[in-house]
Amino acid sequence: MQELDKIWRNGELVDWADATIHVGTHALHYGSGVFEGIRCYETSKGPAVFRLTDHLQRLHDSARLLTMEIPYSVEELRAASFELLSANGLPECYLRPIAFYGYGELGVSAGSNPIETVIMSWPWGAYLGEDGLRNGISAKISSWQRIGPNVIPHAAKATGIYVNSMLAVNEANRAGYDEAILLTADGYVADGSGESIFVVKGGRIFTPSLATSILHGITRDTVIQIAQDIGYPVLETNLIRSDLYLADEVFMTGTAAEVTPLRAVDDVELGVGPVTLELQGAYLDTVRGRSDRWAQWREYPATAPAEA
Repeated sequence: MQELDKIWRNGELVDWADATIHVGTHALHYGSGVFEGIRCYETSKGPAVFRLTDHLQRLHDSARLLTMEIPYSVEELRAASFELLSANGLPECYLRPIAFYGYGELGVSAGSNPIETVIMSWPWGAYLGEDGLRNGISAKISSWQRIGPNVIPHAAKATGIYVNSMLAVNEANRAGYDEAILLTADGYVADGSGESIFVVKGGRIFTPSLATSILHGITRDTVIQIAQDIGYPVLETNLIRSDLYLADEVFMTGTAAEVTPLRAVDDVELGVGPVTLELQGAYLDTVRGRSDRWAQWREYPATAPAEA
């Protein structure tokens, strides 16, 4: 991670090196935090943050599911994000808002611990590598199951939940794969360690439903809308591992991963197909301002929040 000048913390910009927490912080011990991943892209009209307001609303929604009340509104966090972008002066970067229970009492109950709210930014290229974007990545079905919806609220992008993902991707990496795919306890395809999954078969696109304990992905939603607008039927349905092996194409989506093809799943070679590349192109043209068909999702410092 490249260190920059400033981090926004609890209402003010602080020097990068000063944005520290106490080792007794509640979230460090119990995973009691929520976060977002957001990308800002360089465009001909200046830096544009993709679906910033939607991400910050999801941050608030995640906090509600953890009975946490973030002390800053969506609009205040939006303004803070642009303030931070201006302070660090990058035309393109990754934004990481996070809210968590801080230092005070140390017990499982969050009690009266203060809620810390922070926004970081730093340069971050292709999450799964530039070669992965062009030529696809390999994935392994993990031995770790996706956590069920009545274990932890999967609709929350909560810090503690990601231990599930960390175990899966570490296992896959040790075995020589780029990414992991997690199944539900019933054997249905859920998602990657930090991405949504799509299958292309016979000109139609399939993706697991939210009932499979997956996050309501903003990039997932974006790609579904783009695919439907350009004429591809998209069905949310249960998928099993053989659907991945027999697919015409498989790809993953996420703010960090963008639209990344899966060239192989469990050593079953799939290659990189035309539908994936078409959707990847449409997505990247949108976020980078090369196409205005879905321009409503780009947010610039001087613009009002996009309407839902």
